[in-house]
Amino acid sequence: MVIKKVMGVKKEYMDLLLLADEQENMIDKYLENGDMFVLEDDGIKAECVVTKEADGIYELKNIAVLPEYQRRGYGKSLIEYLFVHYSDCNVMFGGTGDCHSILSFYNICGFTESHRIKNFFIDNYDHPMFEEGKQLVDMVYLKRVR
Repeated sequence: MVIKKVMGVKKEYMDLLLLADEQENMIDKYLENGDMFVLEDDGIKAECVVTKEADGIYELKNIAVLPEYQRRGYGKSLIEYLFVHYSDCNVMFGGTGDCHSILSFYNICGFTESHRIKNFFIDNYDHPMFEEGKQLVDMVYLKRVR
């Protein structure tokens, strides 16, 4: 398993990015300003995009693992790598919908709930978004403190 920073055209990974954020114009808001990493294990299995928000504060904007490779530790490996790569990171935030399996993933990776942005998915997406049969409404922000 190898994790590499993408130095080329990040949009080449759009299909993978869309697994975690299904509206391309929302991805465009952070993609060029963020660092992208891909995890390879006999081919690309996962990716993430991280932005620096302030000194010592980063935000995980997108993390996705190909569906057939989920629950094999790839997502967690990416997150652990980020804390090594960003040695100055004191706090890492991540935002997601109110979905049990995704929130559980973040909890397993050491994140706790920080705050919520009411109606984020309704106000910012051009169509209703669903996860596990439930419409996403609020953005749930989680944080991991070093």
